[in-house]
Amino acid sequence: MSIELVSLILGALIAFYFYLTRNYNHWQKHGVPCVDGPLPGFGHMMSLTFMRTHIIDFYGKIYKNNKGRSMIGFYNFTTPSLIVLEPELVKTVMQTNFSNFSENASFIDPKLDPLLSYNPFFSSGEKWLNGRKRLTYAFSSMRLKILLEGVKKVCVMFENYIDKELSSNVGKAEFELKELFSRYTAQVVAAVGFGVDGYSFDDEKNDISFKQLGKTMFEPSLQNTITFTMMSFVPSLNKIFKRSFIPKHIDRFFKTLVADLFEQRKKDKIPRNDFIHLMSELTRAEGIDIDTDVLAAHALSFLVDGYETSGSTMSYVGFHLASNPKIQEKLREEVMSVLKRHNNELTYEGLKEMTYMEQVINESLRMIPVLVVMLKRCTEEFELKGSDGVVYRIKPGTELVIPVQALHKDPQYWEDPEKYDPERFNPEKKQSIERFAYLPFGEGPRMCVGMRMAIVQMKAGLATILKKYRIELSPKTQLPIKMIPGTILQTPKGGFWVYLRQL
Repeated sequence: MSIELVSLILGALIAFYFYLTRNYNHWQKHGVPCVDGPLPGFGHMMSLTFMRTHIIDFYGKIYKNNKGRSMIGFYNFTTPSLIVLEPELVKTVMQTNFSNFSENASFIDPKLDPLLSYNPFFSSGEKWLNGRKRLTYAFSSMRLKILLEGVKKVCVMFENYIDKELSSNVGKAEFELKELFSRYTAQVVAAVGFGVDGYSFDDEKNDISFKQLGKTMFEPSLQNTITFTMMSFVPSLNKIFKRSFIPKHIDRFFKTLVADLFEQRKKDKIPRNDFIHLMSELTRAEGIDIDTDVLAAHALSFLVDGYETSGSTMSYVGFHLASNPKIQEKLREEVMSVLKRHNNELTYEGLKEMTYMEQVINESLRMIPVLVVMLKRCTEEFELKGSDGVVYRIKPGTELVIPVQALHKDPQYWEDPEKYDPERFNPEKKQSIERFAYLPFGEGPRMCVGMRMAIVQMKAGLATILKKYRIELSPKTQLPIKMIPGTILQTPKGGFWVYLRQL
């Protein structure tokens, strides 16, 4: 090989190296501390990209190593991004100066995922305002009472399904909690969202069940992992490969289902206790003729938000109750006492009275939040000032990371944070909680709009189990818990396995 050719190749490699590392002095120039060791092209993301590190450990390590700092810079491949470490700055981003950080940073291409692009979590601007307004209308207290009627019918089906499983196993049967609660939440979505049978408790109709629809989107798989990684961490790459989150057949299914239901509702004008009916009412009240695709998008949001997040959270709660029998028994006593006061019926008022259950759910979400981090995007230039004196003038387009799980496990804000203790959330202690160190549903104007509906369906499903069955941990549950890398929501390796034993 000639000297000229070697020099040319060497020069090209050096030029490529400098191109890949061109931004890697950004944080030094702006006086912001930075995570050590960015790699050319990958920045700090190599271990996440190749799933050698779980996102919990990745951001948890950065958080612990930089304790006492207000913020820390890192490189998301070649792009400078910022991790906000202290609750006061979290408050600035999520609430006080919301207009400067009004977008979530997860990217959805409307051309690839037209329905999902209307979801309030992914949308922005007018689309976000309209979507949030409609979902807020549906989940008001008055309308939650209407929707609860559908939830109650699903609870009866849920109980019958468990009874059937126990009858063939002499009063005791083994279940994987995520699989069990996904049946329940999928059926709630079908009944309460659309007023149809979701076939989630009928394995013979698994291929047409709502549970299968949700499983297709969220089940840990190589395809879902690649899609999630590109959407969350490498959106520029997804613009090239154009992977959609919602499979095309599910997109078509929802458009067709909602269009048919909407037409049917307009003709028969029979009031129904479901989300589609409430949206029909709202459009009449607003005097507008809503596009059925937009309505399908809101209905899909009902599935995305109601199926996976609630099912996962209920599985976390079930695991913690099985691991802490005394807490389980205390909760059962509350459930039985409340049901007795309400003629052994699930009522909206009764669910509100289950305050210890809310403490249990809150503590489970502290220990295992559904989202490990929240990704925000600066929309208007703003000067962030940390308590440690670090000042950074953040530009529009810059991504920020809020390390939710790290804040939830920080001993500065939580005494003995690795201990499962629902008493942290009792009325006396709850007031002293650092508000922006606890973010299971987000905070500020972009706080989860479906939170109240999620709590209603979770409380109803958990009460259905606790009034009749004891939850016992199965040896099949792998301890200590390790989460599967690359999943959309926290998913334990091997699953959460329990026995349900009839009382």
